[in-house]
Amino acid sequence: MESTLDIIVRSTEIDVNKHVNNAKYLEYLEWGREEWYEQANLPYDAFSDMGIQTVTVNIHISYKHECRQGDKLRVLCRPERIGRSSYVFKQEIYNQEDVLCADALVTSVTMDMVTRKSREAPKELRVFFE
Repeated sequence: MESTLDIIVRSTEIDVNKHVNNAKYLEYLEWGREEWYEQANLPYDAFSDMGIQTVTVNIHISYKHECRQGDKLRVLCRPERIGRSSYVFKQEIYNQEDVLCADALVTSVTMDMVTRKSREAPKELRVFFE
């Protein structure tokens, strides 16, 4: 399953170089993952009910093309691979001209809420990766 989130670049996201600050791309990716979880019917409450949380442990991002104020962006998110407790999303950000602006591999781990240690990813999540 692939999710899509449409956003518009706001003036507060622009840096001194008059383009989107690099850290804002990480926020865009996070918003895209949250959209994926919602579409997969796995919001925070669903994980909480299972006694787990998800924790981002690695983001490998490549910046391809600058984004500017007013750009209409599309944030894509899709499952890439899954291990015992870790899983990876492939994410891409495109502008209104369908130019790839950034792509990333984002690794998260499922963590037990009580022990704060990694825990096997639940079948409710695994189904999207298999």
